Amino acid sequence: MRIAFDGKRAVQNFTGLGNYSRFVLELLAQQYPENEYFVYAQKSLPPGLARLNKLELCQPPQKKFNALWRSYGVIKDLQRDNISLYHGLSNELPFGITSAKIPSVVTIHDLIFLRFPEFYPLVDRIIYKYKFKYACENASRIIAVSEQTKEDIISYFDISEDKIDVVYQGCNKVFQEPSSDELKRKIGRKYKLPKQYLLQVGTIERRKNLLLTIKALRNIPRTIKLVVIGKETTYLKEVKGLIAQYKLDRRVIFLKDVPVEDLPPIYQQAQIFIYPSEFEGFGIPIIEALHSGIPVIAAIGSCLEEAGGPDSSYIHPHDDIQLSWSVNSILNNPDLSRKMVEKGFEYVKKFDSTELAKKLMSTYQKVLDHA
Repeated sequence: MRIAFDGKRAVQNFTGLGNYSRFVLELLAQQYPENEYFVYAQKSLPPGLARLNKLELCQPPQKKFNALWRSYGVIKDLQRDNISLYHGLSNELPFGITSAKIPSVVTIHDLIFLRFPEFYPLVDRIIYKYKFKYACENASRIIAVSEQTKEDIISYFDISEDKIDVVYQGCNKVFQEPSSDELKRKIGRKYKLPKQYLLQVGTIERRKNLLLTIKALRNIPRTIKLVVIGKETTYLKEVKGLIAQYKLDRRVIFLKDVPVEDLPPIYQQAQIFIYPSEFEGFGIPIIEALHSGIPVIAAIGSCLEEAGGPDSSYIHPHDDIQLSWSVNSILNNPDLSRKMVEKGFEYVKKFDSTELAKKLMSTYQKVLDHA
């Protein structure tokens, strides 16, 4: 097969959608090297992808109007390159792909902008709805990253469930290897990590719900601190205001621009991983935490139970008392903590890379069988 991918996120985003794009490209190039893979992007491949000789970078013929090339002009390039199938990795497909008779798959990550419109500017919501709906209606098949996202696609866009496959995302392999004691000490010194801490990872925005964790921290022993890793937004000002109000300045440590190779030893030294997000399409940080061997507390109401499994702990995203109770229960019960870790290791096997690659290829094959 000659499989093409929208590479925009893979080459220029280094968080959620970019991580997913790189995960898929690396996974397929390694697991199914017999295929040819073409990445259509305006910028060069990052080092990790550039090392994979199975990926061929395809760039626009001219630097002007690059955005239009991705949405329209790329169709001619796909036809020229005799592409068997095109995969839009981040919620979009080029316009005209159906009339060009190019089989296609689109991955839809979430429809949070429809569920929680207050988190998004009006212009963004209008653009997202138009592009996502077009992609869902015109794709040969749709990949949803969770059962929750599949339900939302059916509900909001009136798409037949027979057209949708749920294929989860795994996490970077660096999280699957235990860090040495020496590396943990080195990273601890580098970031001035406290002896005992809770960990929360993710963009510091309202939907990720860091305020809830700050409120809960008041009712957790003072020896336990909170380490927060994530890109800053204007929401941080509100968070810091609450920290000052509760006099928790010395108990909350913010880290940013942490390279991915430094994350595993930070995860592995935490007492508990907390992810109280109001809503997610999936929740990769939870998978990272399970691989890292730490208990997970997440919020109910979206797909986080799919990511964390039946033995993680779940709280209401507006109940800080329940969160503090859950944290204290784990801290005070080593047997419970140990059980959560052991069951977490067992559960996270369902996100095995080989199985996920098989599911991706199965979706591709369904498309080609009906092309």
